[in-house]
Amino acid sequence: MKQFAAIWLLAVIIFSSPSLAQQSASRHPSQCTIRSVEFEGWHGEEVANDWVRLTFVPQLGGRLMQVAFNGHNYLFVNPVYKGKYISPSEADGRWINYGGDKIWPLPEGNDDEQHWNGVSTALDDGMYTFTILSQSPRCAVRLEGPPDKPTGLQYTREISIGNDSPEILFHAITKNISGHSLAWSVQSVSQYDLSDPNDPKRYNHDFWAFAALNPGSAYLNGYHVYDGFATDPSFKPSGGLFRLNWKYLENEVWLDSTAGWVALVDGASHYAMVEKTKYFEAANYPGKATVIFYKNGPSVRMNADGMPYLTSTSTEETPYYMEAELNSPMATLAPGQTYVMDSQWLPTRAGHDAMTTVTDASLVVRPLTAARTAGKIELSGSFGVFFPGELRAFLYDAEGMEKNEVSLQAVRPQDAIEIHQTITANTDIARVSLHLIDSNGLDRGALGEVLITATDEQH
Repeated sequence: MKQFAAIWLLAVIIFSSPSLAQQSASRHPSQCTIRSVEFEGWHGEEVANDWVRLTFVPQLGGRLMQVAFNGHNYLFVNPVYKGKYISPSEADGRWINYGGDKIWPLPEGNDDEQHWNGVSTALDDGMYTFTILSQSPRCAVRLEGPPDKPTGLQYTREISIGNDSPEILFHAITKNISGHSLAWSVQSVSQYDLSDPNDPKRYNHDFWAFAALNPGSAYLNGYHVYDGFATDPSFKPSGGLFRLNWKYLENEVWLDSTAGWVALVDGASHYAMVEKTKYFEAANYPGKATVIFYKNGPSVRMNADGMPYLTSTSTEETPYYMEAELNSPMATLAPGQTYVMDSQWLPTRAGHDAMTTVTDASLVVRPLTAARTAGKIELSGSFGVFFPGELRAFLYDAEGMEKNEVSLQAVRPQDAIEIHQTITANTDIARVSLHLIDSNGLDRGALGEVLITATDEQH
């Protein structure tokens, strides 16, 4: 009798257990929060959820000074200026680099009034007004800058996170506050910290930046070295990707990528950040560049005698950081008119130089494969997902008809995902698509879709 009761209880547990999707949906994350904080000697504002913590310092040109995901900090904060503020008038024509993340106008230069000369102005260093727009299920804030006379622009950024993922949304508004038409591009500029976390006197030798090369690029080799050595050893393009393994040498490289994303990967910690924005086909991008990577570091110059020398390698003067820059098309604005640039940040975990692409759902390190053996299908792949939930395999026959779907495993953005799983499937299954279903049951898209191959024993 006791044995029968045990079997009955086990059956109840098995048949009443929720699916992976139900389990994910039943775990309610905490509500996102907004609060005032002290940050590195400045008064800051913090927006946070269970995954990410964003810290803003409105006084410093509305900068997003730090993004932390699962306890990992991404952005560079310049130790020279920690706790300090230098107004545009005090800067007296200098650029004050506090670090963090900002938006800037393009093109840069001092050719005419339609170029930004990069010095400290109200646009970059003015006091921004911080406003809370909403709190839970989305925490949204607005940073509104003062009018900037030299450029004729006023910047406003609205930034938000939800309760249920580490996704960060940016809504950047550029307004023409002059009485005449203007033409500018908007540039999202993020400065990533490249110091070695174990020894700040050294740089991180295993930090990588990626962007998709444009097969029809207007640039030689798919990229244009705007400043620095064309043979910089950091550049390792292959497999349709521009790959940059960061070296301590100044360089600026432009890409006319059409994919709309960049990926920054710390190979030492396996933390990654994907930044996305929309690519507009046939639009006029400044210098044709949609993506720019700038590496801070010493550079080669010529002295008064015409002899080359290396500029300072002091980390106080030349700190370890690099910029990932996403550009908008040039926008012509009438007086009072605005232009909007939307972008998205997606922190996750992943490897380093082995990554292959970015999808809506994940960073793909090792692409999905599916092999049939002994009446089963072996799935394999490596990914960094952007949303918590579950992986589900959709199975199709040779005619493209969906025949079945199989729940595989629960996943989280803070975990690097390795798939080595065998599923049972009929012999008519010819194709597999691996999708991420988030904790709300929303299909976030495919991590990969492949035809099923046969193992050697079946040939």
